[in-house]
Amino acid sequence: MPTVTLDQALTVFSKLSSEDQELMLEIGCARRIELWREETAAHGKKALAAARAGKLKAYTADELIERLRKQWDS
Repeated sequence: MPTVTLDQALTVFSKLSSEDQELMLEIGCARRIELWREETAAHGKKALAAARAGKLKAYTADELIERLRKQWDS
């Protein structure tokens, strides 16, 4: 599959009719959402497997909030 640069894709996109541009945007958005769902599911499966294997430490909500605050502050 040949590689296409962003500039090339935008050039082709600009040559499409308004209707085709709208359709392409809808299809692109739907595909991106589906990819995000697949990636999220894969991360969830890994996390669940790690939890079942005892590789994750349990935290209270307060502990987790504090850890997140420390990460954001650094």
